[in-house]
Amino acid sequence: MNALKAELSKAFALPAVWAGLALTVLGCTAIEVLTASRGEATGTESLPLGTVGAVVIGVVAISSEYTTNSADAGGGRQITTTLTTIPSRARVLLAKAITIILLIVLSALLAMPICIGIARPSSSASEVLTSCLGATLYWVFSGLLGFAIAVILRNGVVPLIVLILNSSLVSVSLLLTKLTPLAHWLPDLAGRRLFGGVRTVDGGLAAVPGGFVMAGWALLLCLLAGFVFARRDA
Repeated sequence: MNALKAELSKAFALPAVWAGLALTVLGCTAIEVLTASRGEATGTESLPLGTVGAVVIGVVAISSEYTTNSADAGGGRQITTTLTTIPSRARVLLAKAITIILLIVLSALLAMPICIGIARPSSSASEVLTSCLGATLYWVFSGLLGFAIAVILRNGVVPLIVLILNSSLVSVSLLLTKLTPLAHWLPDLAGRRLFGGVRTVDGGLAAVPGGFVMAGWALLLCLLAGFVFARRDA
């Protein structure tokens, strides 16, 4: 619990984490309000924007540990202090993963009911709950994927660029479906139907099996990240 409290405190001190939360909550809400004000049909297409916010939270939570402090602050890195205070590397990664999950779930609780309520006001309570749960899982898995890749690379720039571009502008996974149906098993496409009302790629996995595949990717990469983190110098 002390490790978790420390990681939550560090996360809330990072401007990039607040930016990720704002992008998720305010960005998604603004898009739905704008779309509704124009009288355009909407299927909560704003929710994938929350994936970008989730990735930012997941990546920055660990990449900030490797950022070199200013010369006035000693020029060191936070990871040295973290591992001195909490020698167990497994405990550090677990606390960070839980912190990421809590922050993403918090953003989902704030954003999704509003967005779905604006986009599909006639939806039943069960439909809203299903959409909220599915999209929350997608966001959480995306954040954990970004977190794991950042741990493996000890760098946040590459996962941020790749995952954000793949989630928003140019989906490499989607392009790969033109070459092979196996691309539907990549994490971002496998779980795409978890969004429910959002338009999805033709073909691919249904929501439940796709969710399990995406969860498997997240778990596998997190385990690999833990293995690498435990066996190399900080």
